[in-house]
Parts: sequence; structure tokens; C-alpha cells
Amino acid sequence: MSRHGDISSSADTVGVCVFQYPMPRLHTTEDVIENAKKICDIVKGTKTGLPGMDLIVFPEYSTMGIMYDRQEMFDTACTIPGDLTDMFGAACKEAGVWGVFSLTGEQHEEHPKKNPYNTLVLINDQGEIVQKYRKILPWTPIEGWTPGDTTYVTDGPKGMKVSMIICDDGNYPEIWRDCAMKGAELIIRPQGYMYPAKDQQVQVSKTMAWCNQVYVAVANASGFDGVYTYFGHSAIIGSDGRTLGECGTEDNGIQYAQLSISQIRDARANDQSQNQLFKLTHRGYTGVYANGDGDKGIAECPFDWYKTWVTNPKLAQAMAENVTRKTIGVACCPVAGIPPPNTEE
Repeated sequence: MSRHGDISSSADTVGVCVFQYPMPRLHTTEDVIENAKKICDIVKGTKTGLPGMDLIVFPEYSTMGIMYDRQEMFDTACTIPGDLTDMFGAACKEAGVWGVFSLTGEQHEEHPKKNPYNTLVLINDQGEIVQKYRKILPWTPIEGWTPGDTTYVTDGPKGMKVSMIICDDGNYPEIWRDCAMKGAELIIRPQGYMYPAKDQQVQVSKTMAWCNQVYVAVANASGFDGVYTYFGHSAIIGSDGRTLGECGTEDNGIQYAQLSISQIRDARANDQSQNQLFKLTHRGYTGVYANGDGDKGIAECPFDWYKTWVTNPKLAQAMAENVTRKTIGVACCPVAGIPPPNTEE
């Protein structure tokens, strides 16, 4: 079974650690390299203290911090693979662990003409990059990252299937369901989330674990970087939505849990009344079978807006604007880099 409180792991459990790194404030590539060296030392040191640890997760922005100066953002943007991933790979190989690391940002293919990506890398215990994920839903209007366009699922430690999302991604139920339906058993959510949204962010990760029958590992930042205060509360959540372990607001806090591979696969195969992944695409199977219309339920999507989004994205965008607004700018609260609306609707 999945469990919390020990330092071990077994053939059936993946030992997962979330590390609550204090948000750094950096300005140069040299600053970033020095900070990355600290993270590499943490990988190796934490493995010493948690010998069962198979995977360690660091928060969004933990490697490079937030470059509030636009030129510094471009000057420090890295390539993948590159010097930083080489460092992280060497640390993972030496410690014999997998790791998730944040790179903010990764150079765009048209660098420096276009803004970087906000990227995570999953590195295995041989030091190899096995998944690279680019944040699909940057935290607009503040974040100026070029958006990514897809999620991934990778065979992770001991064969557990792993997806990664980043921070604000997690406020959209669609991304969790996309990862889960592709087979993810563990969704990793590094974040650099700040007050005032603490209660909402703690809640959403637990709710999405329950709704998608998936383990969730949240690594959040802590501290104050001169602009924002980060609330921490890094956590590991069971596939039933109950928290296995959660940090407070402390710097350098850790949580560690063993996540059972057989348990989540058994639940997905045999649970019935709360098996959301099965029931969504086998709608009403009890009644359909009783009606003599087969034993698969109804497979077709019943949601009009989702059908529209796939077949006519511009119309779906217009539907969203009809219930919100038609411009990216808001006259009552201007944000730097965002044009004001031309007219008030």
C-alpha cells in the first residue's frame, strides 16, 4: 500500500520526495550555475537521508528564479540539453535517483526573437533526460513564456507512469484528465505559487487527484524574493485525494512517501462507483445494459463546448469571450506588457 513516515521503499513502491526550495533571486548565468550546484548537493544529500528515495522533485523557478528584468531573462535562458541539465544528470547518476528540475527559461527555437519556454526536465538515475515538458498555460497576465502545446507520459522509476505539469497548469481540469487518460499514474506539479492563493492551490491538487485516480506530487517554493511571498505547502497526495504528507511554510522542507504501483493499478481496474476514468467514457452503462443496448455504456462526448473547441477553436474562443471579456487587457487594472482595451464593452 502507499504509505508515509518511513525512509524506505520497496519493489512495489516508488519513494517520492518533494523539496520545498526557497525562491532564489538571481541575475546572471554565473548566479544560476552556483545555485544549480546547491541543488545538485541537495539531490545527493537527501538520498543519503532517504535511502529509499527513487525520485526527487524541485519547485518551479528553483534553478533560475524569476528574472523580473526582461534582458536578464533572455541572457540567462538555457538550451536543453546544456550545462544545467548536464549538472543535474551527473548528480542523479551519482546518487542513483530520478529528478525533476525547473528551467525558466529554455531558449525558444527563434531565440532571441521570441520569448523562452518555462520547462521541466525529468532525468533518470542514469543521468538521461527522459521527458521535457513546456508549460502549456503560463500564468498570464504576469508570465510571458511562450506556451507549450502537449503533455507527455513516461515510464518512470520502477515503471510507474509519470506526467509533469507546472503551477498554473493545475488550475485547468483538462490537463489533469489529459495526463490521466494517457496513462499517468503520478502527476508531478512543481510550482512557484504565492499568496494569496494558498487555500485554493492546496485544494485543487487534492481534488484533481481524486477526480483522476492519480498520485500527485506538488513541490512549491517558499520565502520572499522581493516581489512575492511563496506559501510552500509542498505535498504528496494519494490517488483517493487524501494527503500523505504536507510541508508548512518552512524553507528547505521535505515530504516523502512511498507510492504503491500495484495499489493504483488495482483501484483503476476494480473500483466501480468512483472510477471516474472508466465511467466518463462508459456513460450510464447500468441503464444502457438494462435497456438492451450493449455493455459498454455511451462513449460519445456529451459536452457541446468541448466538441466546438476541437472542431472550431475560434468559435470556442468567442464563446469564452461572451461569458468573460473580449480583450486581454483590463482597463481597471493595467498590467505592464499588456495592451489596454480599445473600448469598454
